[in-house]
Amino acid sequence: MAERLGPESKVREVVAVFGDRGREALRRHGYDLGQGFVDVLSQYQTLEHAARTERLRDLAGLLRELNSGGS
Repeated sequence: MAERLGPESKVREVVAVFGDRGREALRRHGYDLGQGFVDVLSQYQTLEHAARTERLRDLAGLLRELNSGGS
């Protein structure tokens, strides 16, 4: 994997780098992208901020999953 994500990575980066796998991982961790990712502002939210505001569960687990290449 060429790029590693961290807490400061944006939600849109997860989707851009990982595509459907990233969308699915976000969903499993409680982050709902919605239909067509219509909430433009949430695209620029950092993963850390999403976790702090309780839109995302288990940030460390999400990052491990994505950065390890697991599903």
